[in-house]
Amino acid sequence: MVTAEAVARPVPSDPAARRAWAVAATVTDPEIPVLTIEDLGVLRSVELAADGAVEVRLTPTYSGCPALDAMRDDVLLALTAAGYAEVRVELVLAPAWTTDWMSDAGREKLRRYGIQPPSGRAAARDAGPVRLALAVKCPRCDSLHTRELARFGSTSCKALYECLDCLEPFDYFKVL
Repeated sequence: MVTAEAVARPVPSDPAARRAWAVAATVTDPEIPVLTIEDLGVLRSVELAADGAVEVRLTPTYSGCPALDAMRDDVLLALTAAGYAEVRVELVLAPAWTTDWMSDAGREKLRRYGIQPPSGRAAARDAGPVRLALAVKCPRCDSLHTRELARFGSTSCKALYECLDCLEPFDYFKVL
């Protein structure tokens, strides 16, 4: 049985490709610098081609993600700085990225950064009933007494919320 972790972060079994993966996995998201592209599940694969090039595949969080060009450039820079002469980065749109691919460590990093991570799983991925989020917990004081201020926050994958107890605004990373 294939685990969600294996789907989200398919670390190569080949030692040489695994070393290249480890380098690419250090690249951070330009919009949320506490998360790596591995934490997000955006890093989809790293392989060594027959010609010796490192081939990296990234899946954007959504097709119009403005951070994708920066992520691609940062992956190229990280791998060339690590001594890889030829690097190719391909953008892969299928399967579509989902917040289900975020690592538990990444979710905790988001929370500590002041962004409430997505709660639940993406409805399109589950075969059972659709969960409804009744409240979004404040990442600062853990209160469930919050309200949505704007459906789209600092980026379209986040919503802007306000805690009615500590009165602090915060981003909520939506379940996608």
